[in-house]
Amino acid sequence: MHTREEQMQAFGRLLDVLDQLREKCPWDRKQTNESLRPNTIEETYELCDALARGDQHDTMKELGDVMMHLCFYAKIGQEQGAFDIYDVLRQQADKLIFRHPHIYHPSQVGQDEPRPLPYGETEEEREFANAKTADQVLQNWEQIKLKEKDGNKTVLSGVPAALPSVIKAYRIQDKARNVGFDWQRREDVWQKVREELDELEVELNKEDKEKSTNELGDFLFAVINAARLYKINPDNALERTNAKFIRRFNYIEQHSIRAGRPLTEMTLEEMDQLWNEAKQQEKS
Repeated sequence: MHTREEQMQAFGRLLDVLDQLREKCPWDRKQTNESLRPNTIEETYELCDALARGDQHDTMKELGDVMMHLCFYAKIGQEQGAFDIYDVLRQQADKLIFRHPHIYHPSQVGQDEPRPLPYGETEEEREFANAKTADQVLQNWEQIKLKEKDGNKTVLSGVPAALPSVIKAYRIQDKARNVGFDWQRREDVWQKVREELDELEVELNKEDKEKSTNELGDFLFAVINAARLYKINPDNALERTNAKFIRRFNYIEQHSIRAGRPLTEMTLEEMDQLWNEAKQQEKS
């Protein structure tokens, strides 16, 4: 691995390259926050895909693409006189220090170590500093964020509106948990799941689309809640199932191509048989 000096040189080189492209490249010169945003979303999903596949080489490449976008936004901010990459990095470091009093509170920092940010000596802050477990750190996190000068004004205001629905539901529930709004016993969530499923079935049988849509949302929210309580990430779980379905369906389609028969001419029983063959191959 590389030294910190080499890492800083590489980061500086990226900034230099971006400066040159912004000045000399017609495409880079015309970009704005608005024009970059769709590309940033795409690059972020490509990074997430590489992470899900466990592909280290692709992860490195996609991290570079995302990093370039972050630096590009900072460059535009600098041109507008609003902020530059220094402000971005400084504020992020300050934020991390402020949100980790169990590391940086004066009671946790040695006399010879730097104290980048001042902390008060209230009883609550001393309690934050005594966090020992990951759960305690998470519980403190949301309360600390509410104390920041330009932080979230409410617990759930920190959940981005543009998040995909499954991830958003998980984050909403997790943030509520961090301030004590949660099931006392995780087993109790199953009664809620069954209750929501029953209500969904009632509305589906009535063929009331509006109410069925609402009840389906309630049911999915309850299932995501159950997954969270059992420490299973529902988005990761669903993505595994997506990938599994694609593999098995591709197996059926490849068989139909070899047999010279379109999928539309195969019976459901034939496709089920091939589906089960694909399942057996995955187990072997």
